[in-house]
Amino acid sequence: MGYQEFKIEGRNAVIEAFRSGKTIDKLFILDGCQDGPIQTIKREAKKFDTLIKFVTKERLDQMSETGKHQGVIAVCAAYEYSEVKDILDNAKAKGEPPFIFLLDNIEDPHNLGAIIRTANLAGAHGVIIPKNRAVGLTATVARTSAGALNYTPVAKVTNLAKTIEELKKEGLWFVCADMDGTRMYDLNLKGAIGLVIGNEGEGVGRLVKEKCDMVASIPMKGDIDSLNASVAAGVLAYEIVRQRLS
Repeated sequence: MGYQEFKIEGRNAVIEAFRSGKTIDKLFILDGCQDGPIQTIKREAKKFDTLIKFVTKERLDQMSETGKHQGVIAVCAAYEYSEVKDILDNAKAKGEPPFIFLLDNIEDPHNLGAIIRTANLAGAHGVIIPKNRAVGLTATVARTSAGALNYTPVAKVTNLAKTIEELKKEGLWFVCADMDGTRMYDLNLKGAIGLVIGNEGEGVGRLVKEKCDMVASIPMKGDIDSLNASVAAGVLAYEIVRQRLS
């Protein structure tokens, strides 16, 4: 499967892309440009919670593949997103209690790709990411996931805390990773579970953390203070796997 993120350049092409329902990850607009078509594009972007970056003409010229960007370039996901329902259906089809990764603002595409790969190997039924402030399914993510993106559904939601509330109604329990939590070996992580992994710097956001039923810490003996987000995800995921198997 080709891992390319594709760029759509030019005003009409970008407006068309939005209206045809393409998943646009990021929009680069010439800073200070205020005319009609650009306003239309901004309105469409707002509707879909698309990340907008205002950049210089030099930056757009650099990114442009056609040389005809007219002050706007959209970057599309190379992959289609799934719905949360697809993830639950995936668990049902396998006759297993749902096991879902929820990522709170992972910003590094290599981390996201590695986590999707771990989710696939640990038998998780899908991954949920927030629309804003986080990286989407870019070409780098696809490459780092080593093909896992073809098998593990990824859903994008507007509000992670609200999604957790909705999934609780489906019987899921939520555990998030945090240094000040209970040792992961002392928690009951069996059954339908959502594993919440935080951002590389700040960890899990306060609103999301408050919605979690459990806070798990990974026992560490080293001289450095924390694990990379994707490694932490792997360690916790495999404690969940161990408990599911026992």
